[in-house]
Amino acid sequence: MKMHDDIHNYYEKLVVEDITKRNLESTYSDDIMADLCCTVLNQLPARYIRYDVDMEFYLPQTERIRMEQQVQTAIDVAISQVAKKKELQK
Repeated sequence: MKMHDDIHNYYEKLVVEDITKRNLESTYSDDIMADLCCTVLNQLPARYIRYDVDMEFYLPQTERIRMEQQVQTAIDVAISQVAKKKELQK
């Protein structure tokens, strides 16, 4: 079976959107951002799709809001963990 390059976890998009809203790239280095993203995504369920437009069209608004809230919580947790890691490295 051939794996398709267009298959991805929809939560990745939501995480990037929230990180951009919070402007976290200006706060943390690329290395810390990579750790932060991994920490966030490991807290969330996988939701694999091929096309974002399909997910956005068929996803009920209540489910989208719940997913966004999960992302926000996961990012808050990851930030606190990254902050602790930064403190330990000083």
